Amino acid sequence: MAKAPDSTAVAEAEREGSTQDGADTAVGAARPPAPVAPRASRGFPSAVSRTGRVSGLDGLRTLAVALVIVHHVEPDALPGGAVAVDVFFTISGFVITRLLLAEYVRRGGISLMSFYRRRWLRLVPALLALCAFCALLASTTDLWGFDGSLQAAALSATFLTNVVRATESGPYSDLTSPLAHTWSLGVEEQFYFLWPLLLLLLLRRVRARTVLLCTAALCVLPLLWRCVLWNPDAAHRIYNGTDTRADQLLAGALVAVALARLRSDDPRLALLRTWSGRLAWPALALLGLVAWQVPVTEDLGAWTAAWYTVGFLAVAALSAILVAALELRPETRLSRLLALTPLAWVGRNLSYGIYLWHYPVVRLLASLGVTEGRLAATVVLTLLMALLSYYAIEKPFLRRAHRARAPRPALAAAT
Repeated sequence: MAKAPDSTAVAEAEREGSTQDGADTAVGAARPPAPVAPRASRGFPSAVSRTGRVSGLDGLRTLAVALVIVHHVEPDALPGGAVAVDVFFTISGFVITRLLLAEYVRRGGISLMSFYRRRWLRLVPALLALCAFCALLASTTDLWGFDGSLQAAALSATFLTNVVRATESGPYSDLTSPLAHTWSLGVEEQFYFLWPLLLLLLLRRVRARTVLLCTAALCVLPLLWRCVLWNPDAAHRIYNGTDTRADQLLAGALVAVALARLRSDDPRLALLRTWSGRLAWPALALLGLVAWQVPVTEDLGAWTAAWYTVGFLAVAALSAILVAALELRPETRLSRLLALTPLAWVGRNLSYGIYLWHYPVVRLLASLGVTEGRLAATVVLTLLMALLSYYAIEKPFLRRAHRARAPRPALAAAT
């Protein structure tokens, strides 16, 4: 069997949600409900009120970033650290969908061009800077870790890394290796392109309840497709494919749709709040156990077959429980722990930069022959590059994305 993918990624959720569409969600403080008239709510009475920043989710991003770094530097310590990407897919699907639903309720439509422009401003400038850096090292040094950076940069900048990796049935080639971790950006961006189109079509053609049912049904389709595709040589195809990983993003979308459908006084919301709070710690413990003990990217026979079919959806369900608990129960111990200011700040502002830079830093230190203190050196250098990326590149473009958030009425209507 081909060795499964060796890199994970961190998916950064919509940045504009932190300063737009309502105040941040403070730990221990309930988000004030924003009642919407039945007609104006368009079947999603809580969509507008559920767009504030969830500090616990930001802390969860930081925790997952740490897993990613340790997994790449010390894979024997966290052989299943690749599970972090599954968690981030679900977080991303949740945040993206709730912002789209809020826009639909407010304006009666979704400005797709504005959405795509904001995503470009959020992700691409920092990514292009990383690609240029790797290409520069490849052309001016003899560091083996950056051989082939020119073609890898071209694939990363066009979000095609995952497509190339999915076609490789044997060991991965060197075509994408300097920027191999950008495979998940390809999955996310392809999902971001297709899901808003499909969601808008559903919102316009069917009732809100049917939107919820369709989203739930869509979560099952990738599982069935993986079962059809599975054989040991299809590991790369399943791991890197957007169609085969979509259920992990759709699981977050399902949580967003369900919460937008329920009013604050709905007994079903109270039931969801209770059970998500009870199951949050077990869900986190199970994910941690996988990261600690299960080499999910190795050939383990029957276990690998189960993981590459049912396992992805099971992890998505655990991640969805965590997302729901952190959204609905900000007063719990877990939410308070993850919402600690240092954790939340790093997750909110640096997680994307950390994701971009950690893997090239790992390859840089390996090329230089650094062995002693490699984990500490990776953390320090990655944080420095992430800070530089945030303040010099990401933050200026984020301001432009915020200004672009409110589309002109004519554009919204046309879309």
